[in-house]
Amino acid sequence: MTGAEGQAAWLARKGYALLPGLLPPDLLDDAARMLDDRLGTSAGSRNLLVQPHCREIARTLKARLVAISLLDASSVAVQCTLFDKTPSRNWLVALHQDTSIPASGEGVAGVVKEGEPYLQPPDEVLQSLLAVRVHLDDCGESAGPLRVVPGSHRAGRLGDAEAQTLRDEHGETVCTAARGDALLMRPLLLHASSRAHAPQRRRVLHFLFGPAHLPHGLVWNRTVAGIEPASQEN
Repeated sequence: MTGAEGQAAWLARKGYALLPGLLPPDLLDDAARMLDDRLGTSAGSRNLLVQPHCREIARTLKARLVAISLLDASSVAVQCTLFDKTPSRNWLVALHQDTSIPASGEGVAGVVKEGEPYLQPPDEVLQSLLAVRVHLDDCGESAGPLRVVPGSHRAGRLGDAEAQTLRDEHGETVCTAARGDALLMRPLLLHASSRAHAPQRRRVLHFLFGPAHLPHGLVWNRTVAGIEPASQEN
């Protein structure tokens, strides 16, 4: 997979793509210090797009991904989530798709997470989104990396039995990454992760990008558009 066209084709076909060294060390260092100061011993948070450092990373990600044609210039960042796996906070995640978004809509049922509304939109919305997982630490095979089922994002929303069958048919790919790497993935891509098997830290900032305006009267909780003035963000 070489060149922007190759990366775009791989992402479309497989549902994920790894971009090595996408972010500079100083930006990662600033984000890591901010997260330790803000969250302490918490295992993570899903509402970090309110933090200036995370908004700066979102703008940098958008600029770099737009430049290589992996993200539409009209896209906005709508969420930033931290996953902080340590020897004392070590978990596994079963095979699943990401089907909830940080948005609300009149008359649309949803749930509240960390004080904000989340709902499950139509598949057409989920297919328009791109998640970007920024690694703040090296993530080898012993650190509980993401495992994905290549191409599964093209199967639509799946039930548990369908997901297991698809994994059995297509197998899994283990997505190891180095500090500063970014793993792009479509939310409907089947993915899971194991517990880490070594005493190390694995911090991932999971950004979600999508269209600025949603259909069916849905509204994002907040957005970061890019380098535009702050008055154009909410």
